[in-house]
Amino acid sequence: MTRSRFASLSRDQLAVLVPELLLIGQLIDRSGMGWCIKPFGHSGMLEIAIEEWMGASPIYTGRMQKALNFEGDDVVTIFKGLQLDIGAPPQFMDFRYTVHDRWHGEFHLDHCGALLDVEPMGEEYVRGMCHDIEDPTFDATAVATNRRAQIRPIHRPPRATADQHPHCAWTVIIDESHPEVEDHPVLDVVRRTRAARTELGPIDADDEGQSDYSGELVSDLDFAKFSHSALVRIADEVCLQMHLLNLSFIIAVGKRAGTDTDLATKICTNQLTGIAGIAAERIHRALGLPGGVEGAIRTLEVHPMFNPAVYVTAEFSPDSVHVRRSPAHEDGAWVALAGPSSVRPLHAAVAAVDPHLDVQITGSETDWTARVVETDTAAEELVEVSVVRVSGGASWVFAPRKSLPLTVV
Repeated sequence: MTRSRFASLSRDQLAVLVPELLLIGQLIDRSGMGWCIKPFGHSGMLEIAIEEWMGASPIYTGRMQKALNFEGDDVVTIFKGLQLDIGAPPQFMDFRYTVHDRWHGEFHLDHCGALLDVEPMGEEYVRGMCHDIEDPTFDATAVATNRRAQIRPIHRPPRATADQHPHCAWTVIIDESHPEVEDHPVLDVVRRTRAARTELGPIDADDEGQSDYSGELVSDLDFAKFSHSALVRIADEVCLQMHLLNLSFIIAVGKRAGTDTDLATKICTNQLTGIAGIAAERIHRALGLPGGVEGAIRTLEVHPMFNPAVYVTAEFSPDSVHVRRSPAHEDGAWVALAGPSSVRPLHAAVAAVDPHLDVQITGSETDWTARVVETDTAAEELVEVSVVRVSGGASWVFAPRKSLPLTVV
């Protein structure tokens, strides 16, 4: 089994990095959806978002349940899954849970960063996200746990007043009388990808710390309580969540672009470029990595574009990364959109560490080397990165939280 690149980080570093990765996954849509509005319209963008999440979340939710040993068919299982889902990163999407019994629960959002991102765009965009997208995708997420689960709003935006809290509230009810939620057709396509079928190394149950999430549901996951081995696996799984979401996005965009493959490639590369820059910036800062070429290489080594290692084949030296053909190329994943003919994603990542850094890429489209070099002139931020920076998630700061068990009320 290929060794995880996250294994080189300490347990403390991983506890800091995992919530960062969850938040980065949430920002993928901030990076991608804006490029879909002009060619496909607002309605087309909404359709892409719906298909994107419905094609990915049932797969990665089931993977995380199995990895952390909390597979089940009840409300608690659904809530645990949401706590480890890029669709609900901690604090930025501040889910608060109430469990009435195994089959009945509620959650509300004390803070919804996604809502605050779209409210300035007007009510049409708020309704698009909080109604059109959430109605089918919440149930699709629950499919991994129980096909008869229904997640329904108590209240949701548009907000009656600008200071209305909580931002939204929902019931979760599992009942045998409910019709089973059907899979979206794209789900079968995504299930066949190498990303969906990637096998990761097992968690070492003897490693110091919590090895799974089989115990009580807690209000906020304290990642520092997990073992080093468990955190490595979680980090790799979260990166696969991002890849699966991106692959589903690529399918949805390609469907609408039709024969205009250049348009589809441009939209998907813009999405990668934006998230590559913001992800590198947040990872570099969160881990307190050094500046210069060394810091850029160490950032790339744990960047979701290059992880997990068993999915993306790459070798790192003090000043370069050598990428070879891998399962990620077979899927057409992020790394397949970077290379000698597509430098902007790598440039965005290294410039986020230091604007005086750039990359020189040589080789073929599936076997290339990117050398990080210092330049005399600070580069201006790429527009793709600036698009993502509009989101509050780009500058979000995590705060310490107490992890309290949630008992049945």
